[in-house]
Amino acid sequence: MPVTSVTKDPEQLTLTLVADFPVSQRRLWEAWADPRQLERFWGPPFAPATFTHHDFRVGGRAEYFLSGPDGEKWSGSWRFTAVDPIDSFAAEDGDGDTEELPMAMTFVFETTAAGSRMTSVTRFSSVAAMEATIPGMEAGLRAAMPQLDEVLAG
Repeated sequence: MPVTSVTKDPEQLTLTLVADFPVSQRRLWEAWADPRQLERFWGPPFAPATFTHHDFRVGGRAEYFLSGPDGEKWSGSWRFTAVDPIDSFAAEDGDGDTEELPMAMTFVFETTAAGSRMTSVTRFSSVAAMEATIPGMEAGLRAAMPQLDEVLAG
């Protein structure tokens, strides 16, 4: 499993996930930059993602929905605030709902001796938002990262 650590920091209002992959940094970046690859791992296995828009540039948006096993759908979107190809990107919750949802995410990609590492830091608007979101978010990320392994191997 690629997840090597998950750290919750209520003082900083952050959740940090570190995952290692046996591929180049460029290959890891490409999986995030291509919406057809991204939708193969962004949602957990029981609720796959479909990206309907992915304008991967500063000021651009990504729009997607997750499809549940009983036909339910949950939508989400990001507004990209920084994009440094191959190295990192940052996004804010595109719906502007910072009371309940994560406020911002940063993804950093780096080369390691065994391949590459992704460090994701999610910042929350409040401790209440963090406590309400983290259990499902952490479970979803832990379920999604092995899917990313499969995408990278394919």
